[in-house]
Amino acid sequence: MAADLAAHADWSVDPRKRWVTVARRRGAGWLLTAPRPVGDVATFLSRLTQQADGGTAALGVDLPVGLPRAYAASRTEADFPAFLRGIRAMPDFFSVCPTLDDIRPGRPFYPAHGIAGMTRLSHARALGLPDAAALCRACDRATAERPAGAPLFWTLGANQSGKAAIAAWQSLLLPALEAGAPLRLWPFEGPFHALLTPGAVALAETYPAEALRHLNLRLRGSKRRQADRRAIADDLLAAIEGQAAAPDDELRRAIRDGFGADAAGEDRFDSLLGVLCLLNVLAGNRPDTAPDDPWIRRWEGWVLGQTALPVQQAGEQPVSSSSGNYRVIERGPPSSPRHGPRRRTIHALRC
Repeated sequence: MAADLAAHADWSVDPRKRWVTVARRRGAGWLLTAPRPVGDVATFLSRLTQQADGGTAALGVDLPVGLPRAYAASRTEADFPAFLRGIRAMPDFFSVCPTLDDIRPGRPFYPAHGIAGMTRLSHARALGLPDAAALCRACDRATAERPAGAPLFWTLGANQSGKAAIAAWQSLLLPALEAGAPLRLWPFEGPFHALLTPGAVALAETYPAEALRHLNLRLRGSKRRQADRRAIADDLLAAIEGQAAAPDDELRRAIRDGFGADAAGEDRFDSLLGVLCLLNVLAGNRPDTAPDDPWIRRWEGWVLGQTALPVQQAGEQPVSSSSGNYRVIERGPPSSPRHGPRRRTIHALRC
């Protein structure tokens, strides 16, 4: 089914840095409106369904939606949505641990503040996991096309996603599921197009760094700088046109201006990238499914539109995928004392 409304929310623990960009169906294309604050989280999903006017709504969010398989292996629930629905049975789950001694499966987030000598390896071992890599979902790991993201349960530093997950799971996902709201979680409930049903919101995880690549955009410099965001304006407007979309006047001015000089400029920029990622998938230019790996589809989740699987490290089992969207390319010289073992890099057929 086609979507009538597509929106992307760039999420943060700080409500002032939560911005959403909305695209509304207009004939055979889309009209994009300028980013707006997410506002009251309790009414966010209902406002999206109202804006869809009884039609179908697609929502992307820049935050983890899923659990690492090494952690999930000890759970008794059937999948991640069932885990979320039962999370109240772990009252300390969202309480960030100040020390390693506080960590346990029912309280996995760490650290509450910087501690001398802290490492992700010690965090993993405190959770009963074998190594730091076990903290990561497959889609968090580096691919041949981008660096790694931060592990779900890590809550410190610029490259962390734990606090955004806590904020969104607590205030958005969990209340919606408990209330029986018409929220469909991808990829746990099926392909993204199949989740688009009238009156419901189909939600998928996105990643702005992936969206840039999907759209063949290159940001020189940093998205934190207005001048660097402004420098990509022409390419960004061309990418919008390539999605059969048009910006309203306010959005066009925001793009030309680099989304403003305040700290939330990068969030407004990311919210636009995210909605373009959605439109690209909805148009069929990127796959709307996750790799055919049961851990990914039941527990870990995936980044919408991502086709590159993680780089396989020595001794690891590859991520399972029977989809025709993926293949393995051998890179590097054969094994030798000088060069070491051959590295296996997994690339996508559709890039």
